[in-house]
Amino acid sequence: MHASQEKSAGLGLALVSAFAFGGSGVAAKPLIEAGLDPLHVVWLRVAGAALVMLPVAWRHRDLVRRKPALLAGFGLLAVAGVQGFYFASLSRIPVGVALLIEYLAPALVLGWVRFVQRRPVTRRAALGVVLAVGGLACVVQVWSGLTFDLLGLLLALAAACCQVGYFVLADQGSDEAEPVDPIGVIAYGLLVGALVLTVLARPWQMDWAVLGGTADLNGTAAPAWLLLGWIVLVATVLAYATGVVSVRKLSPQVAGVVACLEAVIATVLAWVLLAEHLGAPQIIGGAVVLVGAFIAQSATPKAAPSGAVAQGGGAGAGHGGAEDDVRVSAGRASGGDESRLSAERSAP
Repeated sequence: MHASQEKSAGLGLALVSAFAFGGSGVAAKPLIEAGLDPLHVVWLRVAGAALVMLPVAWRHRDLVRRKPALLAGFGLLAVAGVQGFYFASLSRIPVGVALLIEYLAPALVLGWVRFVQRRPVTRRAALGVVLAVGGLACVVQVWSGLTFDLLGLLLALAAACCQVGYFVLADQGSDEAEPVDPIGVIAYGLLVGALVLTVLARPWQMDWAVLGGTADLNGTAAPAWLLLGWIVLVATVLAYATGVVSVRKLSPQVAGVVACLEAVIATVLAWVLLAEHLGAPQIIGGAVVLVGAFIAQSATPKAAPSGAVAQGGGAGAGHGGAEDDVRVSAGRASGGDESRLSAERSAP
């Protein structure tokens, strides 16, 4: 496939992933309001997706032997880590602040690419990250509940670091003689994440009767099982699958900035489907995020300095050529009021 076609396909998949992840909140919030604990919604999401992906895991069972560390890392960081640390931070700091810190991941990915892999990053990509994070601050209205809690901030930063792990690990194995199938990695990552979250969520304490009833979706009684089905199949399976594949076609910094659209999409869907107010700062912030994402994904990579790739380790060390500077992966599973924002991330 031509480089421009590859990039266009990657951008399209990244947008699908952002829409799928961002659409989780409008389905999760009614379930939470119907009586489910947010952490139980997270467990249902991951465990249900893991169950759906079991046939894929069996088909790629050789990955357990070939890439055990990759599978464990993806499950612990990209699935369980992002969810667990994010919800832990919510108990100490406002949701908008926690979400903004989590979406510092694109900036952290630039640091990973520049200082760990020793690969050059473009000014346009850096500018795109700055604009996207600034616009996101407006989308989540971070100024409405600023409080300083060191532990809460550290927990939110841990969620951001785990999200960096999602983008970096998603690109692992793509340059090998026998490439690692990204869908197989997702399947085992969900299985590992489900096991970890089972310990944290304690689903045996969940009110299972809620799933047999209905939940209020802006005045409409929607079957709870239908909302859960959306969360599992669209907001998790489809979201992770398109997200990981897009990372391999784009790059960590580019994919990470496009992922910032999740919060914008969640805000707009909540406005349309849940009748939640969308203020002028959120509209302006959403536009700024879009501009930042466009600038980042259209950035022309710099030529790598002599010996840079050879010196750098990690995910991108095997990718040669200038275009690969934009081919490292960046920032799964997650605006408005607290319950909507927490539902969005619970259901990177």
